[in-house]
Amino acid sequence: MITEQSVLRISIIVTFVLAAAGIVFGLLSGSYAIVFDGVYALTDAIMTIVALIVSNLIIAAATNSANTGRFIKHFTMGFWHLEPMVLGLNGILLTGAAIYALINAIGSIMAGGRHLSFDHAIVYAVLTMIIAFLMAAYARRANKTLGSNFIALDAKAWIMTGSLSAALLLAFIFGFAIQGTTLQWMSPYVDPVALAIVCLVVIPMPLGTIKQAFADILLVTPAALKEHVDRVAADVVHRYKFDYYRSYVARVGRGKQIELYFIVPKDGPAKKLEEWDQIRDEIGEAIGGESPDRWLTIAFTTDPEWAD
Repeated sequence: MITEQSVLRISIIVTFVLAAAGIVFGLLSGSYAIVFDGVYALTDAIMTIVALIVSNLIIAAATNSANTGRFIKHFTMGFWHLEPMVLGLNGILLTGAAIYALINAIGSIMAGGRHLSFDHAIVYAVLTMIIAFLMAAYARRANKTLGSNFIALDAKAWIMTGSLSAALLLAFIFGFAIQGTTLQWMSPYVDPVALAIVCLVVIPMPLGTIKQAFADILLVTPAALKEHVDRVAADVVHRYKFDYYRSYVARVGRGKQIELYFIVPKDGPAKKLEEWDQIRDEIGEAIGGESPDRWLTIAFTTDPEWAD
């Protein structure tokens, strides 16, 4: 059975292999672009390990696993808040690495470029491109059923890696082809120019993930979910003749936190606790999405201060 953890584990192993290969091939060929590719992959692998740890904590907490007992007492509200933190940090680190590499590439171009061994570079680029696109396809296929933000980001990272390698491959082939020709003077600039172009492409790619992560961290209310919850709550108020309601909605990583407070008339008919629970069940079913990742609180009160 394919799980989020198994996909991430495979991704980590492959990423570490490619990162090591990138650094070695980069040093052998003299290509800073390949070294950057290796360092970029290494950074991504480390953050994927962190993502795997967080994923394990979230799932273990949701299933009341004994392994999280010593953590639960410190995180009684769950571990959902860690997910956007990891995703945001991952995106920031990858973007920061690309910006730093871009600065180095510009400096290298201004200094006259650098010579490199194109044969080693071409071999690395071909292998990395094939492996990266295969991993991206595997992650995206697995995520069709898993629906994991971590795997979605990981698949995006593999696509980025494959695209980087394809761009580098074209640049290295061009550099190899112009050897011994009148264009050979361009050879030292192939690596830094390729690196600069790659960085310009890579820098904006994690921005969407960073934006969503900060929205989750800041508990920005998802408009669609809020509208749905309000529609359900308004219907309940109308059917049961309540005064009004207050709703509070937030998305935290994969978790959805929903709090509903219904203000009931002070002179309304008395109800048994079982009847109030039945109303809660109706509301929960109407809202939908029941899972360990839904935190739903429904309260009934005659005092508006409890709802504000």
